Amino acid sequence: MTRKFPHVSSPITIGRTTFRNRIFSAPMGGTDITNDGCIGPKSTAFYELRAKGGAAAVTVSELMVHSQTDGSHAYHLDESILNSLAAATYTADAIRRHGAIPSLELSHSGQFAGTYMTDKSRQHGLCQWGPSEGMRPDGVPVKALTQEQIDDIVKAYGHAAGLAKRAGFEMVMIHGGHGWLINQFLSPLFNHRSDSYGGSLENRVRFAIEVLQSVRAAVGPFFPIEFRMSGAEFTEGGYDLEEGIQIAQAIEAYADIIHVSAGTYQKTFGITHPSMFEAHGRNVYLAAAIKKHVSKPVATIGGLTDPAMMEDIIASGKADIVYMARQLLADPETPQKIMEGRDADIVHCLRCFTCMAERASTATRRCTVNPLIGRELDGTEIQPAPVKKKVLVAGAGPGGLYAAYTAARRGHQVILCEKESEVGGILKSEQAIPFKREMYELGKTYERLARQAGVEIRLNTEVTPAYAAKEKPQALIIAAGSRPLVPPIKGLDGDNVIIVNQYYKEKAKVGNHVIVFGGGLAGCECAIHLGQEGKEVELIEIRPTLAPDANIRHRPLLLAQIEKYVHVHTSYKGLAVTPEGVLCEDPQGQRVLVPGDTVICALGQRSRTDVVEALQDSAPFVRVIGDAAKVSTITNAVYWGYWAALDI
Repeated sequence: MTRKFPHVSSPITIGRTTFRNRIFSAPMGGTDITNDGCIGPKSTAFYELRAKGGAAAVTVSELMVHSQTDGSHAYHLDESILNSLAAATYTADAIRRHGAIPSLELSHSGQFAGTYMTDKSRQHGLCQWGPSEGMRPDGVPVKALTQEQIDDIVKAYGHAAGLAKRAGFEMVMIHGGHGWLINQFLSPLFNHRSDSYGGSLENRVRFAIEVLQSVRAAVGPFFPIEFRMSGAEFTEGGYDLEEGIQIAQAIEAYADIIHVSAGTYQKTFGITHPSMFEAHGRNVYLAAAIKKHVSKPVATIGGLTDPAMMEDIIASGKADIVYMARQLLADPETPQKIMEGRDADIVHCLRCFTCMAERASTATRRCTVNPLIGRELDGTEIQPAPVKKKVLVAGAGPGGLYAAYTAARRGHQVILCEKESEVGGILKSEQAIPFKREMYELGKTYERLARQAGVEIRLNTEVTPAYAAKEKPQALIIAAGSRPLVPPIKGLDGDNVIIVNQYYKEKAKVGNHVIVFGGGLAGCECAIHLGQEGKEVELIEIRPTLAPDANIRHRPLLLAQIEKYVHVHTSYKGLAVTPEGVLCEDPQGQRVLVPGDTVICALGQRSRTDVVEALQDSAPFVRVIGDAAKVSTITNAVYWGYWAALDI
């Protein structure tokens, strides 16, 4: 067949290992690390899903090689740990049986040991080791590794690699980026040694080379070794791209793939994992520059979701391999869909950081757009319903769309009704904000998948008790969503006021001096967008903090954008809206006018409980999901919708 994306779909051979395409699954931490560092069964299923979806290689992350100096709660591979080797073997098997090459990331946290611990107080109690003695920014002391310790760590990398090969892994990735130990040696930001491991680049790269040599001795000549590095650190005191090129040149004789990422720990989170405020592929240029100076295959990563962009990266010679992480949570079948030319069916990552925030909060995984993630052992295949039923879904927001899609895949007759002329629910409001455009497009993708599954979608159709009585469904899923909260504040119904959900329809009415009334997530993101457009933006919030409803990974990046573009007024109580602005009570109890010619009302949402109460007796099986049940997140709406459909 003729491939729509021939370059990214073509195989590549490294050593004596052939990978079925150029799309690799990047390291992502597991979901159930045992107390002694074994790969739990949920993690095995987590990695297997990406192999089933068509990725050429799946990298298990992250195995810490030297527990004596790295107390991170992550994977370990040690014959002395009962089940350690067996768990690794089962995981490699689960990946390989679907045609993907299993790879294991070998790492050491260095002075950031304990990063993955949910209890951060324990992290501060660990002994932290790094290239140099000093103090971390958070006040934790760091001890310099001795020569004896360095030698032991180098040996440990080789030992772990040998065990990985024995377990059935067919590639290893040496993590030399992102501020972890090898990067700490490479970087002048961390490395202040005066011996043979510090000072010149030749000295700073010595530890990385010794690690690579140790691994090569353990795995043999044809076993692929990948070295992951930051092409540049993007922080004061770190190295730049010019030195990144020199590092790549220094290590290429010892590695088979040079994997170019970016940034360093804590300082560049939104660059290392490009946020919605960054361009897709924003780090590709680093790999492209390095590829010009090395002969080994180069891999790139960084917010890649678009098959056309990935095809261009390979076709134009910017890189030989493309890596994805979050996109393969959003849609594990992305590689297979690319191979088959079904790019329109790909569910795209929103770059909302739900996945990473959940791991930090609960040590599990979730994905906003994919309810399977972190729950793979609950089943990843849709099973036909033993009894086919007529299912009515009220509301075509994200939860309703996914519920309808899932029910149809089970063989039910599904009718999805939407009272407006377009599906998407609250997602429609995101189309006017460029960095959130993918949320709007999610509704279109879900609609396409639902129609393909056989869902009948009826637009401009509201489900009322009379309508339900006429249709006589055997199951009803109520996904009626929420309505904007508009409190009885004088002037809030004025001509100069726009409800944030309606901004996409009334954008032309917005003046040059805008007040966003409400500093939750929706208000903050709208304020950032308006500031990026060049408008003067005031943000009023009654609470002392902004965006408490944003997740812990997205919120710091959001607040950084707020600082760049918005004038903030926290602990301000809005009293009245006037043509000149919003009259407020400030923290000192004084009345002040926050000036502006347009007011965007972003004071929250309220569940459509009236719709729920009216419809609750309209079918034998009734389930309420999404904002109709509780004003919450897209994540919950999709997850609840999926399971509502499975329960019918």
